[in-house]
Amino acid sequence: MTVVARLVTHADVDEGATTDRVISVSARLEAALEDGRSLVLLDDRGWSLTGAPGMRARVSAGELESTARVVVGPDEPFDGRTHEQMADDHWNCLADALKRRGVDVHAHELERLPHDVVLSERLRTCLTGE
Repeated sequence: MTVVARLVTHADVDEGATTDRVISVSARLEAALEDGRSLVLLDDRGWSLTGAPGMRARVSAGELESTARVVVGPDEPFDGRTHEQMADDHWNCLADALKRRGVDVHAHELERLPHDVVLSERLRTCLTGE
């Protein structure tokens, strides 16, 4: 049986949209399986930070890691939905995506997994300005 070991969000800089005043980041959420494979769950997420010139030097890796976890969900409530309903929908959607790929996992198991964030070397370099 295939088992999900952890969730991993890969964050990378969008160099075409990043300037001295803006950092644009893309985020891809994957399920890391115990057999060494990874399955992409979300690859359409991202965010931008805007500030004064030189702001990149003031953004920490920890801030980006924290934001990356938020950006890959669950989303904020809308249309009268509660945080709990949004979370249930999010985790169920991810579990369903994995089931379609042959990985039988319950939504509540996914929610409790460790969630790592990996900042690309390009993103780390963007922060240091090298």
